Amino acid sequence: MKILLVNDDGIHADGLHILAKELEKDNEVIIVAPDDQRSACGHSITLGHPLVVKKIEIIGIRSKAYSVSGTPADCVRIGVLKLFHSEGTDIIISGINRGVNLGRDILYSGTVSAAIEGAINGIPSIAVSAHLDGEKINYEIAAKYARKVLKLAKENYMGSNMVLNLNVPSIDNSKIKGIKVCKSGGRLYEDRYKESGRNGDEVMYIANGIKNEIYDEGTDVQFLNNGYVTLTPLHYDLTDYNTIEKLKEIID
Repeated sequence: MKILLVNDDGIHADGLHILAKELEKDNEVIIVAPDDQRSACGHSITLGHPLVVKKIEIIGIRSKAYSVSGTPADCVRIGVLKLFHSEGTDIIISGINRGVNLGRDILYSGTVSAAIEGAINGIPSIAVSAHLDGEKINYEIAAKYARKVLKLAKENYMGSNMVLNLNVPSIDNSKIKGIKVCKSGGRLYEDRYKESGRNGDEVMYIANGIKNEIYDEGTDVQFLNNGYVTLTPLHYDLTDYNTIEKLKEIID
């Protein structure tokens, strides 16, 4: 398959390199990634000034690689419309993210947003994230699960407007209980901001969230905490169809 590989942790991220090595074993891969860290940038794109695209050599990886002075969504757009345009792209894979993208955090995630940008362009996409527990993270295991899900997607046609969100726990492979297909959960963190300084009339705050230990049953948050790899289908259509008819009655 022809794979466009992107991320939000940047072109030099370990997770990107490990996933590239796994995927290029039996696929054609082109890497297009931000030139620096772009975590939690959501689905922003760059307007008003040029994007700088630079060819990069990554030691130990044979795939072509490019850095982009923009966001993960920019990387998808440049990759699809310019770098991979003449050959076509079968699927977009975003990751491996340093930390999970579960629950409502998927709304802020550059990793997931890059995958959604692929779907917007009519290309099926997979977002891949690995749980960060202190300094422990299983990029290698996450890469193998990504390859497994890719194979399943190839054999069982995945709709072009669909995104699969894959999250892998930070436990030994022998302790992983399997894959759970499930819905996304609620909030991972209780939002907090800590004052970090003052300068005259200016006050500086830094995000300092506290992990939320309460989560809904049957969600990605619950299953990952219980030792499962989670797989959640996403769609970028945010329309609340249940409310459309009610609103029509009120407006009309």
